[in-house]
Amino acid sequence: MLQSKMKWKFPETPTEPASLATGKFSPLISELLMQRGITSTEDAEKFLTPDLEQLYSVKWLSDMEKATNRVQKGIEDGEKILVYGDYDADGVSSTSIMMETLQQLGADCDYYIPNRFTEGYGPNEEAFHAAYDNGFRLIITVDTGIASVHEAEVAKQLGLDLIITDHHEVQDELPDAYAIVHPKCSSDYPFKELAGAGVALKFAEGLLGSFPKQFLDLAAIGTIADLVPLTGENRVIAHYGLQRLANTARPGLVALKNVCGLQGHVSEEDIGFSIGPRLNAVGRLQDASLAVQLLLAENGDEAADMAQEVESINRERKKIVSEIVKEAEDMANPVDHQGVIVVAKEGWNEGVLGIVASNLVRKYDRPAIVLSVFPERGEAKGSARSIPAFDLFSNCMKIRNVFTQFGGHAQAAGMTLPLENVETLKQELDSLIFQQLSKEDFTQEIAISKTITIPEINEELVAEINQLAPFGMANPKPLFHLKDVPTGMRQIGSGKNHLKLQFQKNGQKLDGIGFGFGGLYHQLSPQTPVSVAGELNINEWNGFRKVQIVIQDMRIDEWQLFDHRGTRMLDITPYVRHETGHVAVFQQLPDENDMPDNVVCVTYDTDISSLKGIHTLYLYDMPPSLTILESLVKELHPDTIHACFYLQESAFMKAFPSREDFKWLYGILARQKTIHLQKDLPMIMDAKDWTKDRILFMSNVFFELDFVKIENNVMQLNKKPSQKDLSESGLYQERLNRTDIEKTLYYSAYNELKTWFATCLERRLEPEEEMIDGL
Repeated sequence: MLQSKMKWKFPETPTEPASLATGKFSPLISELLMQRGITSTEDAEKFLTPDLEQLYSVKWLSDMEKATNRVQKGIEDGEKILVYGDYDADGVSSTSIMMETLQQLGADCDYYIPNRFTEGYGPNEEAFHAAYDNGFRLIITVDTGIASVHEAEVAKQLGLDLIITDHHEVQDELPDAYAIVHPKCSSDYPFKELAGAGVALKFAEGLLGSFPKQFLDLAAIGTIADLVPLTGENRVIAHYGLQRLANTARPGLVALKNVCGLQGHVSEEDIGFSIGPRLNAVGRLQDASLAVQLLLAENGDEAADMAQEVESINRERKKIVSEIVKEAEDMANPVDHQGVIVVAKEGWNEGVLGIVASNLVRKYDRPAIVLSVFPERGEAKGSARSIPAFDLFSNCMKIRNVFTQFGGHAQAAGMTLPLENVETLKQELDSLIFQQLSKEDFTQEIAISKTITIPEINEELVAEINQLAPFGMANPKPLFHLKDVPTGMRQIGSGKNHLKLQFQKNGQKLDGIGFGFGGLYHQLSPQTPVSVAGELNINEWNGFRKVQIVIQDMRIDEWQLFDHRGTRMLDITPYVRHETGHVAVFQQLPDENDMPDNVVCVTYDTDISSLKGIHTLYLYDMPPSLTILESLVKELHPDTIHACFYLQESAFMKAFPSREDFKWLYGILARQKTIHLQKDLPMIMDAKDWTKDRILFMSNVFFELDFVKIENNVMQLNKKPSQKDLSESGLYQERLNRTDIEKTLYYSAYNELKTWFATCLERRLEPEEEMIDGL
């Protein structure tokens, strides 16, 4: 057996007829749409064919008219306008949208993005004072500001008008700003989940008086990179933004696509794994202004230079993340009673701590808070990521007094707190999480859309699935369950970190790729059905296209047999995955025990009644009898058996003498009266083409049955031999038994051996279930 890493959640079978089964949509698309809560034909058509007409009127956003009038007046009066942004991909995209909008309107404008390391997140008092001193009288925040109560008061005192455009969670108190453009502060606005770039796009529409299609590429980057739900308006923005991004003429985006190796079609994954991380990297390691400069660049050569600089920063970011992840994992080591991981260390680069926290969440299935310690300031500052079952934002708001600053979403947050509160934070969150979650809630869960078979999988199916793209939060890429016997399996990659399976059915082949699953190679036995859960896509390489399943998780539901027969003292280290539950069996315990520390070594004579929870059995030596081995297997009932038998001398390969052979030798002895077991052996060996061992074995059987006497290597008949059958000889039975053992356990085919063990593993009848009268 092989346990899956995550809980697999299969769709419930509908109890009522599918409301979309009208023939307008395929059965698969209907099924996938209903899993997303889309049950009407009208909603399905809107989802499958996004249209800009589906976007809501900007007039429904509270303070929109007030905010646009103030900006227009500022432009007319020649006021200096400052765009105050954020340092992530959403923030720099939002900043670029607002800057281009103001420039298009002829505004005297500039932008400002706080330094993550010296100023922290969001608006700050010093920056507002500096803006005032530099002649700015109007500040527009993008992707930030909704928690800036104090800073809004500072702006008011200075005589700065503050317009906040944001999308983050609203806290207990709203800033006293001139205007707040925020979907969650707008009771009449139907869609609450816009990203910062989406809100900036809406504000740009309000200012320009028409929908600004030219900003859709920037808006798509911010929307997808910020992991907001890709439904409703976000789906429309992402859909059209990706189309525009594929053919963008912006020098900065062209250069950025080049360093990412992107040509032609751009997908949501290209933003999520290539474009977004590079834009984020700038703000993580230094001033994010470079990212804005790149997006606003008008010269291709300058843009290319900036893109190369961004690429260099991203490489450095990866290196720093790798180092901190290793240190954080060494510090984490969570145990069952620990609900939330909190790690803190001086010197950690605070710009990458969100990535580090995400790594800890994936590895340990717990919320993680990673903090950089500043002893001179007496504070800790960092980022947090959560598991789906635990709303990090709402729970941290319950202990808001622990933090100096706090903000974020249900699954991600940033925070600053006094050093003495770090332990309090951990204790309080541990208490909250265990009040709300059970042990099972900590296990990651994947939603499987459908069980599918190999003959059903083809390019047409993948194209059909892609009608639901772009995929993302609240619209995940469908995962399919497939169960079949792999016809091939191997580790791939320079470090053999990845796993490639090949399935074949009715002449049709399907590859399965498991990135990071290379370590499971040694846990897969041949001819065993494997269940995989993964995404279907097209692998295109060197002009060839074929469908593959990208494995997200895998499991084996039945016991397994691994066949290592004929390997001298097999090293089982690659197969030992669990901390306990391993037993290695020998005839006699080896003098030098090279077994891993968590493997218990026993002999066939050992009392195994105290061994519990055994899941893996390694059989090194042949048992004294099949019955003894059968009892041992039944008693331990392992999930996995490794047949590690090695024979130096085989009884089975020595032909067993027949009764006719015994009669012939007895007849020779009767005629010659004596046989010298040294001098006469060559003659007998030549006559019958027998081995010396064969003749000596038959002679010892005669001796044991009291048919003959053997003295000084001379064998002669007893005058009154006993009347016994050959089967009464212990030697005869021992050789027969040993031959049968070897035939069953060593020389059998794999399927024969597995069948034998399967019989041993069958549940024994309880006494009350004994057969009565054949029933």
